[in-house]
Amino acid sequence: MGISLSTGRWLAPVSFVIDFAAQQYGILSKPNMKDVHDANLSFFSPQPFFIAGFFFPQQLFQLAWLWRLWRATPESLENDRSVVHMLDFVPYYAVGNLCIATWMIFWNQSNFEVSNIFVIINSFTQLFYVFVRLPVMNLKSWNSILTYIVSATFAGIGVLDLLHNSAVAYAKNQSPATLIKVLTGLGFGALASASDWIFGGCLVYDLIALMVGQRIYGNTGWSNVLGAYAAGTAAIVAAKNWASPPYMRQADYQPL
Repeated sequence: MGISLSTGRWLAPVSFVIDFAAQQYGILSKPNMKDVHDANLSFFSPQPFFIAGFFFPQQLFQLAWLWRLWRATPESLENDRSVVHMLDFVPYYAVGNLCIATWMIFWNQSNFEVSNIFVIINSFTQLFYVFVRLPVMNLKSWNSILTYIVSATFAGIGVLDLLHNSAVAYAKNQSPATLIKVLTGLGFGALASASDWIFGGCLVYDLIALMVGQRIYGNTGWSNVLGAYAAGTAAIVAAKNWASPPYMRQADYQPL
């Protein structure tokens, strides 16, 4: 998915603006995105303000990343590997923004089966990038740090989006079967075992958002299970990253 620097410098911010405009539509329309959420609950419905609380700081990191990308030059592309990595992420970033924007349109129309198509595309696109293409974060390069944070948080919240929208689309107002409970624990445990602090922290945040939401909606037993999964996921992430620190410090990355 390689693209030129000139293409990346306009594609990334345009996709951000499209997604931001779609989010404003979702917030300001009637019914708005929270109205739709409250009317269509499932066993993977989170407390909705957790999502807002996640995206506000995450968008600030996106703006910082976009600014660094915009300042990149052909010379920095040749001399700084972190700029190459920024550019490599741009297509995945754009796909994510466009999928989220399209999801919003169908979500506000309560067309969950169609909206779920775009959730699936986005979530697996971001997970593929994080687990297959994302380089190790270099703590001495702001370009590397920002690329890592933006991509890992995109993928992290994508896990919650996938669970939430899929359950609303195909299991609305149902309780989770035993198989669902077992697979949820195994899935988060497996992801945690391969996670760094940032993506792993997002997984814990996802589970806490689900735990709080399910308790509010009256599913106390399932909420308790999700809370246990959050604690277990946090323990796995901490043990894995303390035993094997996930980041590096490499001075040959040149700042812009």
